[in-house]
Amino acid sequence: MTDETDRWYCRAEWRRRRAHQLRLSPLCKMCQEQGVVRPATVVDHVEPHRGDYNKFRLGALQSLCLDHHVGAKHVEELRGYSTAIGIDGMPVDSRHPAWRGRL
Repeated sequence: MTDETDRWYCRAEWRRRRAHQLRLSPLCKMCQEQGVVRPATVVDHVEPHRGDYNKFRLGALQSLCLDHHVGAKHVEELRGYSTAIGIDGMPVDSRHPAWRGRL
C-alpha cells in the first residue's frame, strides 16, 4: 500500500463501513468454513482494491480473524484459490485444483 491508500483506512467513512460489516458478520468467514467459531477483527476487501478508490469504497467485504487475513487470505490472493480444508477433509474452495473435473 501507499501512504495515500493507508490514509483511506483512517477516514470516518471507512470506520463506519468497517463497524457495520463487523455488526453484520461478527465471526471470521474462513474459520466458519472450517467449522470453527472465532470472532472477526478485520474487515477485508474480497477482491483487493489495489489502489482503486472505487473498489475500496464500494467493493464487497468479508469479516476475518487476523490470522486468516495475514495468512490464508494472502496465500489465496497469490495462488488464486484457498488452501483451506473443510471438516470433511476436502478443500473448501471450488477453485482448488483438487476439484478440477469433479464439479
